[in-house]
Amino acid sequence: MSTAGEPSRCMARGGSPCRRTALRAAGHEAMQQSETDPPPSSLGLIHRHELPLTKTTKTFKTSTTMLQSVLLLLLSVPPMKLAPAAQQDPRITYHYGTDHSEETLFSQDSEDKHLDRKNIKEKETVILPDEKSVQLQKDESVTPPSPKKESDEMPTCLLCVCLSGSVYCEEVDIDAVPPLPKESAYLYARFNKIKKLTAKDFADIPNLRRLDFTGNLIEDIEDGTFSKLSLLEELTLAENQLLKLPVLPPKLTLFNAKYNKIKSRGIKANTFKKLNNLSFLYLDHNALESVPLNLPESLRVIHLQFNNITSITDDTFCKANDTRYIRDRIEEIRLEGNPIILGKHPNSFICLKRLPVGSYF
Repeated sequence: MSTAGEPSRCMARGGSPCRRTALRAAGHEAMQQSETDPPPSSLGLIHRHELPLTKTTKTFKTSTTMLQSVLLLLLSVPPMKLAPAAQQDPRITYHYGTDHSEETLFSQDSEDKHLDRKNIKEKETVILPDEKSVQLQKDESVTPPSPKKESDEMPTCLLCVCLSGSVYCEEVDIDAVPPLPKESAYLYARFNKIKKLTAKDFADIPNLRRLDFTGNLIEDIEDGTFSKLSLLEELTLAENQLLKLPVLPPKLTLFNAKYNKIKSRGIKANTFKKLNNLSFLYLDHNALESVPLNLPESLRVIHLQFNNITSITDDTFCKANDTRYIRDRIEEIRLEGNPIILGKHPNSFICLKRLPVGSYF
C-alpha cells in the first residue's frame, strides 16, 4: 500500500518506480470492478447466437412463400398428359379445384354410353343393308352400264372442231370420214387425204345439210352414199380425182364437182333430171365431151368452162319442138375454154334471155 507521500517521492526519484505503482493500482481496481459487473464475454456470445437465428427465420419465411406460389401454379395449370387420339373426346371438359368431380365422372360415363350405342347402330346399318340396295347391287353386277353416246364422238371433236352442229376437219390429214355427232348438220373436211366415200360414213347422220370435201383425193363414191341424206342441200366435191358422179340426193340446191376428171360417160342420163331444187351446177375444169342431159328447170347458174365439149344440140338448153318455150331462170352459162364454136349453133340458145359465155367464131 502506498501513502500520500509516495507520489512526491516518486517524482523526486525520476518517475520509474512510480509508474509501476500506478499500474498495480489500476489492475487492482479492474479486478474489483469485474467482480461486480457481468463478464463482457457472455454479452458477446449472446449477440453471436442471435444473429444466425434471425437469418434462419427470414430464410424459412422466404422458402415457405415460394413453395406456396409453386403449389398454386401447379393447381392452376391442367395436366399435360393427353389421351391417345382414338380415345380422346373433345366434348369432355375437366374441372380442377372444384367439388363437382362426381358430376363430371357421371357426365363422362353417360357420353361414353351414348357413343357406344351410336357406334353399335352404325355397325348394324353397315352389316344389315336394305333389301333394295342389295337388289340394285345385284342388278349392277349382272348388267354392265350402257356405254355413253359421246364415247364415239369425243375423238372426232378432239381432232376436229365441233361447234353447234358444225364439224370442222380441215387440214388434219385424215384419210376417211371420221365418226360424227348425230346432230351434225354441216361437215367441212377440206384439204385432207380422203380417197373414198361409202354409205356407212353417213348412215346414222340424217340431219346433214352441207358437205364439203374440197381438196381431197376422192376417186370413188358408192351409189348409196347419199341416199339417206334427205335434207342435204349443198354437196361440194371440188378438186378431187373423180371419174364419175354418184346418185345425188333429191333436195340438192348446189352441186360443185369442178377440178376433177369426170367424163361424159361418167354421168348418167337421169343424174340431174329429178333435182327440182338444184340452182347452182359447177362442172368446170373436167373432161366432159358434151353438156349433161336433162338439166332441171330450176337451174340459175351452169359452169361448164374448160372441158372438151365439142357439140351442142337444140335440146341441150331449149326444146326443139316448142318455139315459144323460154327458160327464164337461167342467169349464167359459161362455156369458154371448150373447143366448140357457139356461133355455129344459133338455135340452141333461142329460149335463153342471155347468151352463154364462150367463143362464137
